[in-house]
Amino acid sequence: MTRTRPNILKLMVVALAATTLLAGCSLKEPRPEVAPVAAQSSNPQAEQKLENVPTLEGKKVGIAAKDILHDYSRVVYQQIQERIKELGGEVVATQAEAKDEKHVSDVENLITQSPDAIVVILGDAQTLTPALAKVDATGIPLFTIDFQSEYSKNNVTSDNWNVGTTLARTMAEDLHGKGKILVFNGFPGVTPCRIRYNSLNLVLEDYPNIEKITPELQDKYEGTIEDAKNQIQDQLRRLPEGEVDAIWSCWDMPLIGAAQAIDPTDNDIKLYGVDAEPGALDLIADPQSSYQFTVAQPTKQIAATSATNIALFLDGQTDKVPSTSYAEPIFVDKDNVNQVRNDNGI
Repeated sequence: MTRTRPNILKLMVVALAATTLLAGCSLKEPRPEVAPVAAQSSNPQAEQKLENVPTLEGKKVGIAAKDILHDYSRVVYQQIQERIKELGGEVVATQAEAKDEKHVSDVENLITQSPDAIVVILGDAQTLTPALAKVDATGIPLFTIDFQSEYSKNNVTSDNWNVGTTLARTMAEDLHGKGKILVFNGFPGVTPCRIRYNSLNLVLEDYPNIEKITPELQDKYEGTIEDAKNQIQDQLRRLPEGEVDAIWSCWDMPLIGAAQAIDPTDNDIKLYGVDAEPGALDLIADPQSSYQFTVAQPTKQIAATSATNIALFLDGQTDKVPSTSYAEPIFVDKDNVNQVRNDNGI
């Protein structure tokens, strides 16, 4: 027995060292032996070629987008129209200029035109749900993009739990688990933002030395960049120097304004967002900018997947249409931003 004890102790030391090594690995480093979560969930229909997708000839598809004010929603809005037309379908498209009341009105107006399907891109759950219930009551199949609804036949979205936790963990790691952060939180009714914000709070439970500065900042859809710039300038005047270590947002636009406020100063504040807006990528590519991290979403894949699911559903192949189709996000930081742009044309 006494001879085996040193071997046991040796094994324990080795195991402890291995555990410590794994714990020290950056969350941003690839783990090739484990498939990424989003890749496991991604929808293979996104890779289908047009010849493998049923035609939409003779079908009319209504599209109601919340807005086309930022790059993500604009590209998805344009791409899904192109894809539906390529499949032979007719498109009736509206965008609500980020006005919730107009978004509701657009959906209700589409109902009166009796399309074969309606697609809703983004939206506020509280204001929009009654209109979607009307769509369901008419029997018109409803499809959504980045909008979870009980009435949707299929929702195409990035895996926002993966996006949200990776965003928050990256920030926490970069801060070495300690610091104070400002948080933009203006859209709790928008599903992706709600999930990403909840993911932030979940991750921060394991980083008790990271503190959110209150009150949280309220971002808005219109005039976002200038408004965020003014808010951050106010915060820098109000708070003691060095009080803020990072700023979080569920999308890039507020952080572009935040960078405009921070970068001309001597403040060492890091910025973390989502959407890979061209302006955000420009800042991340700048070694001197405070912008550290964003997430690119494959807009063309998202649009193509939605169009494919519509075509399959209207062709009677409803068993091939999942309730949710996940697109794989691309995490972007200062080390890979130029490569991501080259590889994805953004």
